[in-house]
Amino acid sequence: QVQLVESGGGLVQAGGSLRLSCAASGRTSSTHGMGWFRQAPGKEREFVTAIRWTDGSTGYADSVKGRFTISRDSAKSTVYLQMNSLKPEDTANYYCAATSSVVGRFPRDYAYWGQGTQVSVSS
Repeated sequence: QVQLVESGGGLVQAGGSLRLSCAASGRTSSTHGMGWFRQAPGKEREFVTAIRWTDGSTGYADSVKGRFTISRDSAKSTVYLQMNSLKPEDTANYYCAATSSVVGRFPRDYAYWGQGTQVSVSS
């Protein structure tokens, strides 16, 4: 089992920045990758970004490319999401996820989930 704990959410004005963190514990040696998803009220959970643990390769949703950056600290088993130039449409609950198999873009690719952290962007 892998446990994930997110932190760093909050309220920010449009154009501002936030940095989310996700600390993993438990059987982290089995983790192949980690990702961030978000879910706004009334909408489905959507892919934001992911990072492959072995080589650090990353992928981003088109809506956040160029504004968000995912990174990892392998020694701390922690992944970060730096969010810049935030827009009101980025408002959502952000979830960290981990996978022991394919590092994909769908929620079904991830077996482990954090509790989520709220990000609110005012206009």
